[in-house]
Amino acid sequence: MSHKTDIEIAREASKKPIQEIGAKLGIPNEHLLPYGHDKAKVGQDFINSIQGNSDGKLILVTAINPTPAGEGKTTTTVGLGDGLNRIGKKAAICIREASLGPNFGMKGGAAGGGYAQVVPMEDMNLHFTGDFHAITTAHNLLSAMIDNHIYWGNSLGIDQRRVVWRRVLDMNDRALRDVVTSLGGVANGYPRQTGFDITVASEVMAILCLASDLADLERRLGDIIVAYTREKAPITCRDIKADGAMTVLLKDAMQPNLVQTLENNPAFVHGGPFANIAHGCNSVMATRTALKLADYVVTEAGFGADLGAEKFMNIKCRKAGLSPAAVVVVATVRAMKMNGGVAKADLGTENVEAVRAGCANLGRHVENVKSFGVPVVVAINHFVTDTEAEVEAVKAYVAEQGSEAILCQHWAKGSEGTEALATRVAEIADRGESQFAPLYPDDMPLFEKIETVARRIYRADEVLVDAKLRGQLKEWEEAGYGNLPVCMAKTQYSFTTDPALRGAPTGFSVPVREVRLSAGAGFIVVICGEIMTMPGLPSVPASESIRLNAAGQIEGLF
Repeated sequence: MSHKTDIEIAREASKKPIQEIGAKLGIPNEHLLPYGHDKAKVGQDFINSIQGNSDGKLILVTAINPTPAGEGKTTTTVGLGDGLNRIGKKAAICIREASLGPNFGMKGGAAGGGYAQVVPMEDMNLHFTGDFHAITTAHNLLSAMIDNHIYWGNSLGIDQRRVVWRRVLDMNDRALRDVVTSLGGVANGYPRQTGFDITVASEVMAILCLASDLADLERRLGDIIVAYTREKAPITCRDIKADGAMTVLLKDAMQPNLVQTLENNPAFVHGGPFANIAHGCNSVMATRTALKLADYVVTEAGFGADLGAEKFMNIKCRKAGLSPAAVVVVATVRAMKMNGGVAKADLGTENVEAVRAGCANLGRHVENVKSFGVPVVVAINHFVTDTEAEVEAVKAYVAEQGSEAILCQHWAKGSEGTEALATRVAEIADRGESQFAPLYPDDMPLFEKIETVARRIYRADEVLVDAKLRGQLKEWEEAGYGNLPVCMAKTQYSFTTDPALRGAPTGFSVPVREVRLSAGAGFIVVICGEIMTMPGLPSVPASESIRLNAAGQIEGLF
């Protein structure tokens, strides 16, 4: 049993030149745009040339509500991709890029763990290929152009009190949540209140991840509503004439990034909207490209299935015409214990009763995912401290729910530890039994869409929306936005809006604090409870222990 850290394992990896990884998927060298030796973007001409290929099978990896015990969703996504390749299938994985903010805050890196990782780990968790910087810059170019338009006479008649386009930064910085700009006199413009969100919450990020090509990207950017006039008429990014320049800034960021797993299997890492405040899936460009090149594509959706999987199905699949062949729900014995009321310090002690009690959370996620008409398998991500009786308790519970749970040991053993899962998932995908359908139709009124998710996925009794917000939803419906899906911004830690309520709570309501129209991305953001679109740093941020060691290697990032 190895006790090496994730970063030690990643550094010892025998990486292959990225051209060899591309060759596994049939991507010729001249269509790979290399960033160093181990990363490359896939060229648009090549992507255009493979559109006639038939699609592989799409497999979604999701999870229970995250706990401090750790679930290992990305680790399982990587492990399953490696496992499918191990059993002779042509498989690729698609995951999101990591945001700098949480890397220096609490969450740490996001590239898997143990012997199921994507490399180069340091690059992926830092600047990678610059996609997030491009998104930040494109977003803030639009912000600058709005204020500039107002400064030079405001011919569009923008009501400065109704500018809804904020600024973004890929950093956790609570001081910027609410700011006043343009202070300091006439030369600096008209003072007004605004604020910053984190880059991964930007509508530009959502658009980049949902756009099918550059023309679609430009159209969606143009559709962004940035402000309103005094008569409440919308002003778009197209009116400000920023859509063309923003597309230019994003042209390279639109191309999917190809890297590799520790076992030298292809991995697309592209896009990174948060799942608690945005739609939490990697880009449609990357997923579609992978489906044209591989027979099986394993992708993940952020946080628990109540957020990531719900948005994957109701937003990404609906908009991109995708249909998952199978879904894997990741759970751990440790997380079951925490949901069953065990404190983090006591997780090492066997407690079968607590495991059983905590399984209610898993059961609800399994049932929810099945309600989309897709077959579900549970992956038990194995920890060294798990006992046989505890693992058996989870397996027995899942069997009672009419599904099956498979023990996975990819963290310790790489693909050898996911052979059983890979074999079962491939069998299910090949049977073609998925009857996928989104949870609600496009033409359902917006408030009913919010209610449908709250009742059917969270199991809430009611949604609390005040008259002003209901009026806002009605106005959007009258303006022609009623057919959009809803993107729920909610805590990831619970089915409710209270992060401390674990398990499978009932008898609660979901308060809606704010609604935002993302006309370019094509959804309505519904902010529930105390969720922040700009996180803060903890009292001891991870950045305090990040440094270069004597050998010039990065320490403390993971």
